[in-house]
Amino acid sequence: MLPHYKNKARPQKDMIFGIRAVIESIHAGKNIDRILLRRDMSNDLYKELMQLIKELNVPIQKVPVERLNRITMKNHQGVIAFISPIVYQRIEDIIPTLYEEGRNPFVVVLDNITDVRNFGAIARTCECAGVNAIIIPMKGGAAINADAVKTSAGALLSIPVCREDSISNALKYLAASGLKLVAATEKAEQHYTAVSYNEPIAVVLGSEDVGIDPSHLRICHELVRIPVLGNIESLNVSVAAGVMLYEAVRQTNPSSVNDKL
Repeated sequence: MLPHYKNKARPQKDMIFGIRAVIESIHAGKNIDRILLRRDMSNDLYKELMQLIKELNVPIQKVPVERLNRITMKNHQGVIAFISPIVYQRIEDIIPTLYEEGRNPFVVVLDNITDVRNFGAIARTCECAGVNAIIIPMKGGAAINADAVKTSAGALLSIPVCREDSISNALKYLAASGLKLVAATEKAEQHYTAVSYNEPIAVVLGSEDVGIDPSHLRICHELVRIPVLGNIESLNVSVAAGVMLYEAVRQTNPSSVNDKL
């Protein structure tokens, strides 16, 4: 297992620092996961960088200089960019292609899931279950870094990941494209096996602590629950993902499940 990197222990190859270096990396086509900026920055290079960030829709976070110094003591000039090991894709490109190929889209939407190892474990299950794409939020989701790739057993390098500025808009797009949105939530009364997964489907999952945003639940077509019989209130979200996704596999392709048993 990889160590849990903190502060300046993060490998230098995972990041770029220095405002000019970050600008040049963006121009060179580097896949940027997110950028940390010193709060009080304001100069011509900063304005150039912000224009590039706006064009590419890269997540940013403005932080005190002390936080940047904890990550690296080298001359970061108020800017640190973290490199993504994957190339993000557009769900608007994936769904039409699946339909053109005669396939029912099978998508997972992750809402409020910030733990890197949970995210990696979910991605691994998605790849094993034949999920076509994972949708994550632009902000407020787990970082896709070496730890996530390791936990996913490399699945994140093969399964399409779509980073959306608005989960609400992504859900509406999926619904308009003919996908049934099935959300796993303890607020539901319906058992997760009671709904049909034999159609274009998007499984929506949230974190154990805050769950799926209520506004996103209202967009979903079906709310389902996984029964919990013990004293702990909820399953780990990666386990819940496995339960939900393999119910879909069982319904859509039962012979494949039996072959593996």
